[in-house]
Amino acid sequence: QVQLVESGGGLVQAGGSLRVSCAASGRAFSSYVMGWFRQAPGKEREFVAVISWSGGTTYYGDSVKGRFTISRDNAKNTVYLQMNSLKPEDTAVYYCAASNRPISRKGTDFGSWGQGTQVTVSS
Repeated sequence: QVQLVESGGGLVQAGGSLRVSCAASGRAFSSYVMGWFRQAPGKEREFVAVISWSGGTTYYGDSVKGRFTISRDNAKNTVYLQMNSLKPEDTAVYYCAASNRPISRKGTDFGSWGQGTQVTVSS
């Protein structure tokens, strides 16, 4: 099991950038597939991005493709989500998640979750 703690959320104006981080503790971080999901008030949880254990494979949700970048530093046990060209509709709580299954966009494949960090984009 891995424990996850997100940080870096906040308030940003539309068109701005923000980077959120997820620090992991526990065993073998480098063996986990890592993902970011988000949930806005009154909406279902949405897949944002996922990265393979090596960092060599990434997938993005259609709504963030071309604007967000997921990356990881296995030496620091940390995964990042760089968010550029932010829009008000990106406002949500962003969750980091870890999976010991093959790379997937499904939240149900992720067994460990952080507590979330709020990202608010003002218009």
